[in-house]
Amino acid sequence: MAVELLLLVVAALLLLSILASKAAGWLGVPSLLLFLLLGMLAGSEGIGGIAFDDAGLAQAIGVISLALILFAGGLETDWNVVKPTLRSGLSLATLGVVITAVLVGFFAHAFLNFGLLEGLLLGAILSSTDAAAVFAVLRGRSVHLRGKLEPLLELEAGSNDPMAVFLTIALTSLVAQPVQPLLSLVIFFFQQLILGVAGGSLIGLLSLWLLNRLRLEYDGLYPVLTLALALLTYGVTATLGGSGFLAVYLAGLLLGNRDFIHKKSLTRFHDGVAWLMQISMFLSLGLLVTPSRLIAMAGMGLIIALFLMLVARPFSALAALLFSRFSLRERLMVGWVGLRGAAPIVLATFPLLAGLPKAEMLFNLVFFAVLASVLLQGPTIIPIARALGVEAPPTRRPPAPEIPLKEALVEVILPPDSAAVGRQLLDVGLPSGVLVVLIGRDGQTFVPSGSTTLAARDKLLLISASEDRQRLAQVCAMLTLPAQTQSDEPYQPQPAPEPISEREPA
Repeated sequence: MAVELLLLVVAALLLLSILASKAAGWLGVPSLLLFLLLGMLAGSEGIGGIAFDDAGLAQAIGVISLALILFAGGLETDWNVVKPTLRSGLSLATLGVVITAVLVGFFAHAFLNFGLLEGLLLGAILSSTDAAAVFAVLRGRSVHLRGKLEPLLELEAGSNDPMAVFLTIALTSLVAQPVQPLLSLVIFFFQQLILGVAGGSLIGLLSLWLLNRLRLEYDGLYPVLTLALALLTYGVTATLGGSGFLAVYLAGLLLGNRDFIHKKSLTRFHDGVAWLMQISMFLSLGLLVTPSRLIAMAGMGLIIALFLMLVARPFSALAALLFSRFSLRERLMVGWVGLRGAAPIVLATFPLLAGLPKAEMLFNLVFFAVLASVLLQGPTIIPIARALGVEAPPTRRPPAPEIPLKEALVEVILPPDSAAVGRQLLDVGLPSGVLVVLIGRDGQTFVPSGSTTLAARDKLLLISASEDRQRLAQVCAMLTLPAQTQSDEPYQPQPAPEPISEREPA
């Protein structure tokens, strides 16, 4: 395919996906369902006629996409909100995943003529909820759940992939070579867990240090830096034998709950990257499936999907949350919001690449089960929440407070011997609640960033709430102290400077 045609096809698919996300809101279905359908329509048996059967490439796209989606999810997760649900979330992400896999596996073995290991492999692939699907649905404008339900579901979605990946890899290996020592699988599990936590924590702390200390000349390089750090986190951890998915989520979580330069803009950037990855992942997986073969699996796939949604997931949620403080209604809601998405389809490529006898059948069953989950569960989350009485009213933003600018704005001019001269604004150590909103220099004014280096005779416009008036005065005095005085002599608060509105304009 010529480069020009390739670019045209990619651009058309991206634009159609964006329009599909808008249509999804009108239709009341998750946008990822339409992304999958677009991929199928563009495939070899659809109107697009694109022949794509490279399971390895689809898996690579899926792994990279999931890593970046989890990193963005971690960035936007408030630790103070999810911390009270930590024990319950980890229980769902481990015990809940295992119970789901076992129930689906024994059901497939008993009623669908699967071998026991093959049934358990199918259960392992379908055992985890999908981070992209859950984040997209719960962070939408129309879904509001009561209490700690939303943080619990987001924490589970971000942390249950490692267990599902471990079970899938272990069972794929067992199906290929049934005689394997159990000890090696136990060692593999703890290796994935320990190295995943260590890799995510260490590289997350390193990322935080780099962002706040590596002063880049161009602000546009910071998104490139965080993107590289996210991929580095997954790559290093996975190469060492740990869970890369767990590592990137922890790294994002650690960064998202600390202060670093350009935090808001970088969080928005990774939110956009996450959407791009969702579209790319679902389109590639939709291209990989063959609709005619999928239809042949419709009956069995629907049986698996219904058992998963109505029996396996609710029972695993009730069991995993047995000793939690969540009410029965809330546990039932958790059992229903078990959306499957791209993660199980990506995991279904592992048996394909391993060349297992029923790998294609497993892939088609998983794909159909995901479609059924998204189509049946996604649109019914709000009605089920209302029926169970766990829907929360939409949060309203409080009106913006009226700030008395006469008392909140103060201008200070940096003397040449100020300790702040030559330092970046991030290193000055301004207290919370005090911001430098404008800098005047050489007859021009500009809005500073954390990396802005202060110069002699800069005119700084500081803003603070009226109740922080004394603190604002102290900050102004600190900025005007000479370097030697600031380091050697104890600081003495100076009288409050005159408000800018009462002074001559600069």
